[in-house]
Amino acid sequence: MDRGIRIARLFGINIYIDWSWIFIFLLVTWNLTAFVFPALHPEWSFGLHLLTGVGASFLFFLSVLLHELAHSLVAKARGLPVRSIILFIFGGVSNIEREPPSPGTEFLVAVVGPLTSILLGIVFLILGGSTAFNSGLPLDSPMLALRQLDPLPTLLLWLGPVNIVLGLFNLIPGFPLDGGRVLRSILWALTDSLRTATRWATLVGRVVAWLFIITGIAMAFGLRIPFLGTGFVSGLWLAFIGWFLHSAASQSYQQVLINDVLEGVQVERVMRLGTPTVPPGITIDQLVEDYLMGTDEHAFPVMENENLVGLICLDDIRKVPRTEWNNTLVSQVMTPASELEVVSPRQDVMDALNRLTRRDVRQVPVVQGGRLVGMLRRRDIIRWLQLHDDLSTSR
Repeated sequence: MDRGIRIARLFGINIYIDWSWIFIFLLVTWNLTAFVFPALHPEWSFGLHLLTGVGASFLFFLSVLLHELAHSLVAKARGLPVRSIILFIFGGVSNIEREPPSPGTEFLVAVVGPLTSILLGIVFLILGGSTAFNSGLPLDSPMLALRQLDPLPTLLLWLGPVNIVLGLFNLIPGFPLDGGRVLRSILWALTDSLRTATRWATLVGRVVAWLFIITGIAMAFGLRIPFLGTGFVSGLWLAFIGWFLHSAASQSYQQVLINDVLEGVQVERVMRLGTPTVPPGITIDQLVEDYLMGTDEHAFPVMENENLVGLICLDDIRKVPRTEWNNTLVSQVMTPASELEVVSPRQDVMDALNRLTRRDVRQVPVVQGGRLVGMLRRRDIIRWLQLHDDLSTSR
């Protein structure tokens, strides 16, 4: 399930703001309002500092959104489904639902984001610089010229370098940063194996992450690093980014392993047969006493005249007060069949798992020719993954 607040839908892609984004937005605005702009323009009022800071923060995160949109639009153009874009504490992420089919697609999808940021940075610098040039400011003294600028060109000349740095940072070969994905695409083309390429790209990503962590800790304890400076907050932030990259690299590799194990596996090989079903006319109390107690089932298909009419699960039961169980029928609280996500026996398990994740449910009915033939549960997929991982490890 996507976290945060949905703010828009662009090109068929849902745009969300994660709650952590609010913190970083306020932090950037505070830094610009309290330190950056007052140092350049001490004569401005606090209100003007604040207004310019809010505008700069908004345009910066709009730039991050354009960066992610570039990834998503190229992915869609190459046939990859994109569920959403989420802006969060570290910038943004495009939720592309499956791995790219070829190294070329991986390269294009990965590289277009940093190139977009760098291009935006150049555009902002040209717009801000042209304003300074047309105003007849002393260009031979950049700092003096900056101090004489109005709010708009000041804002643009801040956005330019920030976007260029953002683009260059993302080109660092630290998987799963864009640069790491570019590296993986090259390794994939050389080895003809996505799994091998991901393993090596992940190793490089972990090395980069540890460099970030060690450097951040050193900065926090007062060591001055070229181009990065020193300071407890800056060092802690860099170490935090390193920790995040290390965690994300491991998760990305695990996802590739899951895709590898589930590749070509159909739902009928993993689904649960002989699933207990219940009629719609019994009460919740009867359901609990006669069907639920003594089993490990979390959900029951609701059948009427051999037709699937709905699904009732533990979450549905919990919504009904205990005192009302005798007076509430299954049909009153079940999820109707028309609202259910269903899969077919010949469908790929990986596709079915994506549906389970997208709907944030634990199981889906397996239907063929309008008839229920089984249930696919998330725990059955996990058991399959564990079994085959154990088998591959023991070889």
